[in-house]
Amino acid sequence: MALKILQVINSLGTGGAEKLILETVPMYRKKGLEMDVLLLDGTQYPFYKKLETANCCTIYSLGLKSVYNPMAIFRIIPYLKKYDIVHVHLFPVQYFVVLAKWISFSNTKLIFTEHSTSNRRLNNKLFKWIDQFIYKGYSKIICISTGIQNIILDHTKLAVSRTELIENGVSISDFNVAKPYKKEDLSFEETDQLLLQVAGFREPKDQKILIRSMSNLPSNVKLILVGDGVLKQECEVLVQELQLENRVFFFGVRTDVPRILKTADIIILSSKYEGLSLSSIEGMASGKPFVASNVPGLSDVVAGAGVLFTQGDHVELAQKIMELLKDKKLYESVAQSCGIRANEYDINIMINKHIQLYESIN
Repeated sequence: MALKILQVINSLGTGGAEKLILETVPMYRKKGLEMDVLLLDGTQYPFYKKLETANCCTIYSLGLKSVYNPMAIFRIIPYLKKYDIVHVHLFPVQYFVVLAKWISFSNTKLIFTEHSTSNRRLNNKLFKWIDQFIYKGYSKIICISTGIQNIILDHTKLAVSRTELIENGVSISDFNVAKPYKKEDLSFEETDQLLLQVAGFREPKDQKILIRSMSNLPSNVKLILVGDGVLKQECEVLVQELQLENRVFFFGVRTDVPRILKTADIIILSSKYEGLSLSSIEGMASGKPFVASNVPGLSDVVAGAGVLFTQGDHVELAQKIMELLKDKKLYESVAQSCGIRANEYDINIMINKHIQLYESIN
């Protein structure tokens, strides 16, 4: 009998964890697992619509306007009885599912994937105590990098055996078959040199540093920012202040990211920190040079393949970009190295490890 697994996450808005569910659920289904998705907030974002169109699973929604509504605890309970394993992603739903299990005395096994090297709870004594209590409710904590694993072990005081190191992956084949746009199809000139960052407009992503670097680059260098989020308006204001309206373009949430990546000349991620960034792997898989800030979660993946710059230093970032644009041999060498590195993170490797974990704890 096939395992019945429920993936639970706050919503299918923008983000690496959300994109991972969009891409992997259809693949798990093809491998014979019965897998569905439960959302606290069922807003039909582009990722939601794309998964729905795939017609591969049932998408449940608790219909909550706020993902912090504690009523979610009681609404989750009925779903625990229908599945062998519940796989949870992100805060606060990671709290709600454990509490729902304890209240209902459910025997369902719980797994949680820790996606980030940093959150506000890590430095809060009260939340540290609560976290130690909550994490014990999970049969396994999946850590997507060794850095995250070390942080979680120190933070929760769990035994190493309660954690599992499984690095995230991306569908490399999607990038192999994706065809670039002509630059004019995206309203650019063929002589424009395009920089691209794909990330939600949230504080850790630090698009502002990338925007500021544009003032140190030639006028034919243009920047595309793909994504949405609470800090998008602040970035738009900064673009106006720096008079870069004709050089920085906000593309919003897109479902054609592989094609846009292959159209750009250089892919960049200016984050303050990451877990294991899917965007970085996708960027390297595009066949273009990848430039990233030298921070945990990025340096682990990028070092020795792409180009690293000091986080927060927009002048150095601009210098690194110009070195790539001026030196064709360097450009091609970095692009080739990035492609080789990306192959180490093929999504099928991750999926097979997840399936082995599901079977081992059931």
